[in-house]
Amino acid sequence: MTDGELKRFPDHKFGQAFTTIKCECSTYLLWLEKRFRKAGGQVEQRRVNSLQELSNSYDIIVNCSGLGSKTLVGDNKMYPVRGQVLKMEAPWLQHFIRDGDGMTYIYPGIHNVTVGGTRQEEDWRLQVDEGDTKSILVRCSRLEPSLSKARVLSEWVGLRPSRRNPRVERELVQLQGRRVPVVHNYGHGGCGVTLAWGTALDALGLVRQCLHEMPLQAKL
Repeated sequence: MTDGELKRFPDHKFGQAFTTIKCECSTYLLWLEKRFRKAGGQVEQRRVNSLQELSNSYDIIVNCSGLGSKTLVGDNKMYPVRGQVLKMEAPWLQHFIRDGDGMTYIYPGIHNVTVGGTRQEEDWRLQVDEGDTKSILVRCSRLEPSLSKARVLSEWVGLRPSRRNPRVERELVQLQGRRVPVVHNYGHGGCGVTLAWGTALDALGLVRQCLHEMPLQAKL
């Protein structure tokens, strides 16, 4: 950024400006589901406490259970990173602003502006923390003073399904007397959208390997 551009941020000595894309996840996920159904996929919502519950229904299991993998497959390397954000009404903001440490950010969207945030490891709380809300408003208003007159529309908390290294691999699991291939694809943390297509293609490759190695079963 030029010296003139940096005058907007008196607490900073260096900055970068660039053009990128922003994903509206609430819309994007609905589009992905529609694409999946159109390709012949079926969606069933239910609680699964153990892979054993799926042993008689599927020949291959793809485990994308995120933070649930801590209990579902006993992966103790999984941990939550709590994130809290605010949705604000500030239609005059057209550019994103992100502080260097990634803890403070302002992301204009189609319907509102997302401001945040927190990155609290091993924190399982899903309740809104008023202290975090005040901290977010103070930090983001330093970057963009006009936010002080913006209206808070909602507060939101989520847990990033984190792992030091995302797990994308296959294994054979003994389920009810059968050896069932399980392809794991989880642990993306806060980079799920960024890594999704790449790790999905890797997982698909592992599924194809499993199918190739399966013995042909003749139906009489």
